[in-house]
Amino acid sequence: MGMLYTADVDSECFLKKVRAHPGISAFDLVKDVTTKEKYLWEEGIWKWQPAPAEVQSSKFKVQGYEDENSSLIPHPSSLRVIVYDFGVKFNILRNLVEAGFEVTVVPAQTPAEAVLEMAPDGIILSNGPGDPETVTYAIANSKKLLGKKPIFGICLGHQILGLAMGGRTYKLKFGHHGGNHPVKDMATGRVEITSQNHNYCVDIESVRGQATLTHKNLYDGTEEGMQHVEFPVFSVQHHPEAGPGPNDSAHLFTRFRNMINLKE
Repeated sequence: MGMLYTADVDSECFLKKVRAHPGISAFDLVKDVTTKEKYLWEEGIWKWQPAPAEVQSSKFKVQGYEDENSSLIPHPSSLRVIVYDFGVKFNILRNLVEAGFEVTVVPAQTPAEAVLEMAPDGIILSNGPGDPETVTYAIANSKKLLGKKPIFGICLGHQILGLAMGGRTYKLKFGHHGGNHPVKDMATGRVEITSQNHNYCVDIESVRGQATLTHKNLYDGTEEGMQHVEFPVFSVQHHPEAGPGPNDSAHLFTRFRNMINLKE
């Protein structure tokens, strides 16, 4: 925390202001960045040139790695997903379209009951800014949605899911920022290079019995993903939609699609 000032004044005055600032945890930043109205999204991911034939066969193949379930079920054109906009990155929406979803984006404060009335096949809890504990309405709505529909949480959405399960989040000393973070998939042992931009983390021990650890950051060992032990719900702390950035985790959109199809 700090202040920049240009006037030649008593620095003690500004020092007092800095010390009196309540910090980021005092503000709900999501309400300032979310959409004001529901909207449809139809644009897929950008392509600079036609992909080689071997890549076209699997739109989520990355450096020779293809999600083990990505070819089991063909892309449906009728799966509908609702995206809670906590500050959603458009590339999340593009990747959802690419994975075969009809995408509808709703404001962050949309009641869970209203989302269920739309009869979606799945729900996305998006990324966003700030301390997840301040987004109390999102936590309450997510708690109501658990077990009702398949859910995929990304970044802030991951943290909100953890809190909805009754867990806790904590603030990292420095935070994770940038596009070169190695993350280990605990199920497969694969290491993916990821893009990250967060200051908070889910304490996986606080959701013991409800969720299991699926991904771990290899820089500091912090939690990067979890999956519910009973419901079709999973989440990651990093950004699988990174653009520009590493695309190693893009297969998670395919995994979500397959999770919905297997549930059906």
